[in-house]
Amino acid sequence: MPKLNQINALVTSRKGDAEKQITELYKLIQKEQLFAGRERTYRPLDEVNGQKLPPESQRVQQRADDLVRQAREKWTELWNLVLTQDTGNQSARADIVVDGKVILANVPVTSLLFLDKQVNDLETFVSKLPTPDPAEEWTHDPSTGLLRGKTTESLRTSKEPTVIVKYEATKEHPAQTELFTKDVPVGTWSQILYSGCIGTDRKNAILTRVRKLQDAIKLAREQANLLEVERQKAGEPLLGFVFGE
Repeated sequence: MPKLNQINALVTSRKGDAEKQITELYKLIQKEQLFAGRERTYRPLDEVNGQKLPPESQRVQQRADDLVRQAREKWTELWNLVLTQDTGNQSARADIVVDGKVILANVPVTSLLFLDKQVNDLETFVSKLPTPDPAEEWTHDPSTGLLRGKTTESLRTSKEPTVIVKYEATKEHPAQTELFTKDVPVGTWSQILYSGCIGTDRKNAILTRVRKLQDAIKLAREQANLLEVERQKAGEPLLGFVFGE
């Protein structure tokens, strides 16, 4: 008996071929002129002196029964394969095993196919989770559930006008001065940064587990597809009923 993975490969290759061939046959059956033929002979009324004309004929180019037979062959092969595949899929199962531990037991192969795609999407999702600025030192703050950075302090300054004397006054000239502003410390800012991002270490650990799960699902799917399946017949009884056989 063939294995399910072999049937899967056959269905994939045969489906496109069958659809193409059936489409071509469908086009042919709509060309009525291909199914028409005739033979014509001429006999003059005056068989002695009348004009003689050669016979004419048009050959039938297609037979409907032949096209039906070809279509039935393609449909029968494909329908049998798909029924065999679906019957196998009902029985094919495997465990998802990660690091020797069964994560999910006796999973149908159709579910494994679904989970394979879903876990790929999960990896994409996790890989895009934001992580905090690595230049900061972060700790978990249990009171907020957020990541918390170290407290930093910075001066707050205020611009204050200041006069400087460029030249002292003399008997002949007044003093020359200039007004400018300077930053004068007036206080201290204390700042704590918070982040709702996921910790880099935690993100990497999750990604590692996701990738292990991806590999485990692929192995389980391959294992399930090694099931030996009995070939099924759908085309013969169904098409036999349709064409009255």
